[in-house]
Amino acid sequence: MQGHTVLFTSATDMLGELTALDSDSALRRRLKHYGAPDLLVIDEVGYLSYSNRFADLLFELISRRYQRKSTIITTNRAFKEWHEVFPNAACVVSLIDRLVHRCEIVMLQGDSYRLKEAMARAEHKTASRAARKGKKS
Repeated sequence: MQGHTVLFTSATDMLGELTALDSDSALRRRLKHYGAPDLLVIDEVGYLSYSNRFADLLFELISRRYQRKSTIITTNRAFKEWHEVFPNAACVVSLIDRLVHRCEIVMLQGDSYRLKEAMARAEHKTASRAARKGKKS
């Protein structure tokens, strides 16, 4: 609404797409695509482990956006655990360095909203069954 461009993607979808490209020119075009929005949101970094190639591509993208465009990364892992997300990747320290330079880190704590919603649905079903059972009596 304010005229800013935003792109939301999961890490798995984006990195899978980038690694599947079969030519350097196609990869450059797709990196330009992900580098273009004013805000890029990369969701779920850390849920899976990635190969060195994935780490290199993420580093390349973050480097292209570094100090030019805003990027949001969501992760369930502390940066000190990223060696498990990108095992054996030489660029992890440099990747994290670019991500945290001049950034705002927001740490969320609490129960998962998905779990909370599932529990509420289960409680509602239980209450509905009890009410139906009470009417049959």
